[in-house]
Amino acid sequence: MATSAKIKNKVRVLRKALADANYRYHVLDDPDIPDAEYDRLFHELLALEQAHPDLSDASSPTQRVGAQPVSRFTQIQHRVPLLSLGNAFTEQDVLDFEKRIIERLQKAGVSIDSVEFAAEPKLDGLAVSLMYRDGELIQAATRGDGQVGEDITHNIRTLRSVPLQLRGTKTPDLLEVRGEVYMPLAGFHEMNRRVTEQGGNAFKNPRNAAAGSLRQLDPRETAKRPLMIYLYGLGEVVGWNVPQTHTEVLAAMHKWGLRINPENAVVKGARGCLDYYERIAERRPSLPYEIDGIVYKVNDLALQQTLGFISRAPRWAIAHKFPAQEELTTVLDAEFQVGRTGALTPVARLQPVFVGGVTVSNVTLHNMDEIARKDIRIGDTVVVRRAGDVIPEVVSVVKSKRGANVRKIRLPARCPICDSVVAHSETESVARCTGGLTCPAQFKQSLWHFASRRALDIEGLGDKLADALVDQKLVNSVDELYTLRLESLIELERMGKKSAENLLRNIADSKETTLARFIYALGIREVGESTAAALAAHFGDIEPLINAEAEQLEEVADVGPIVAGRIREFFDNPANIKLIRSLQSLGLHWPVSKAADPENENAEVKGKTFVLTGSLSQLTRDDARALIVAAGGKVTGSVSKKTDYLVAGEKAGSKLTKAEALGTKILSETEFLGLI
Repeated sequence: MATSAKIKNKVRVLRKALADANYRYHVLDDPDIPDAEYDRLFHELLALEQAHPDLSDASSPTQRVGAQPVSRFTQIQHRVPLLSLGNAFTEQDVLDFEKRIIERLQKAGVSIDSVEFAAEPKLDGLAVSLMYRDGELIQAATRGDGQVGEDITHNIRTLRSVPLQLRGTKTPDLLEVRGEVYMPLAGFHEMNRRVTEQGGNAFKNPRNAAAGSLRQLDPRETAKRPLMIYLYGLGEVVGWNVPQTHTEVLAAMHKWGLRINPENAVVKGARGCLDYYERIAERRPSLPYEIDGIVYKVNDLALQQTLGFISRAPRWAIAHKFPAQEELTTVLDAEFQVGRTGALTPVARLQPVFVGGVTVSNVTLHNMDEIARKDIRIGDTVVVRRAGDVIPEVVSVVKSKRGANVRKIRLPARCPICDSVVAHSETESVARCTGGLTCPAQFKQSLWHFASRRALDIEGLGDKLADALVDQKLVNSVDELYTLRLESLIELERMGKKSAENLLRNIADSKETTLARFIYALGIREVGESTAAALAAHFGDIEPLINAEAEQLEEVADVGPIVAGRIREFFDNPANIKLIRSLQSLGLHWPVSKAADPENENAEVKGKTFVLTGSLSQLTRDDARALIVAAGGKVTGSVSKKTDYLVAGEKAGSKLTKAEALGTKILSETEFLGLI
């Protein structure tokens, strides 16, 4: 039975509505319908197509995962080669690049003093080519060697950011566009979290994840991966009068529904390129994707033709690379550092290597379980990674370079600082020195923690001064900070009279504090800032907290049996009570408040998880945290699916980006104050 005109029209309307929704979401970044409505339209269309097979159309939104798995990838010859780019690593390289262009153009009879460039971020993904005939996607291929790539059409069709049908009626007869498939950072981290929860191996970085996802033989597996695309150039074109500039080409591609990076810009000369490089480099840590440099292209397409190519690279474009984020080096040795709670942290001593803009010679190995998982040995060649301000890490071992003389890293039986026994509980991944505060390393860390900004906030007392005070035996317990004398301090190296006077004044000022800060400063295991604030809000003063039973402690938000046990263990130690009494007798005090009343808890906040980011103008982060805890909520440091609210102040960074990607409720400071 023939399908009625009414049903055909309904299918047409639904396909257009879904295509428009995809365009607004992925290209304009301005969605106009919620996800639930998109899903409703999608399933309505799918039901109609299944009921009327004669309406099947390869460009329908329902056909994104319609292909059967393939047994292997076939090869595709690129009719227009996908060229690689030359690299610039320094400012002088960029200046020389423009100089070469101007000299070559002048030799060709083009009088020019400065060049207009199109500048764009260089994504760290997988280069691909998409082919459209009469506006319909017919083929997709990897870059391969530039001449021959792999047919990944069945996988590219699963990406919602790739239009199956170009928008508009005046599209070229044949249009080949080039771009980069990448995995957004939020999607990458979420995918790795799910993989590791299921016992699988996490991907090393977003680029490997994107490449592996596109090379799945089953498109249904690719469809599960959070892949995106940005298009940045042309290949073969038939039936279109190509505009005069690269930026006009991008504008046309954008109009047809192809996704273009909004960071693209036109700049004047090499200096304009370098200014753009600095602007993007500064924002790089907050971008929602990884980039490894900037691409500069001569904007005028006629000038590109005049400049031509050298070998397999164009003379009119160059990639200005950021400092490498991954490098190879050698593990020379391994040592163990002792922290405030006695935890022994293995640290690899490396052959110094320049990576991520700095020279790295030491890197934490976290714990023995991590060493075993990565099978890191002394003498191994390893991949070291540093992205932005992230602490360097050993990503993996290059097993093919492992020699016969490598040595396993072994946990010491005794503390390398105080020679106390090292205990390794089966319930923890870390081993600990049992020396407590008799261990100089633990005491130094405890002293520095006590004075840190979020604890007693003693300005001028950093880790180096804490080390010196302990080494010179000027401070043998935390309370002795408050009995320091000027004449003793000025004997320390690099400590003048003025500095000593300022330090003593700051120590005296720290006597006036808050209960939350004091609890945090005590350094109770498992009690961070958020838990300290919750305890302060619940008990109101130190005495009720000291005397609280484990069951009473567990009534506090964010305190479970393990944390309650740690708190009781701390206050059951007479030495700790003696220290608290001594500090009180020396003048430390805080405002005493009433214990938290459950009836005063805010129903909109109780049990909810908040994350704070950016600069707040009307209150400090500590104030905001205390307000949340007092109202029955809790504060964490990172955004996840469990986050209920993100409070975003000025200059909010990557946390805001991740919250937007996860659909987390975002509050301005004013909205937060209204809620709280």
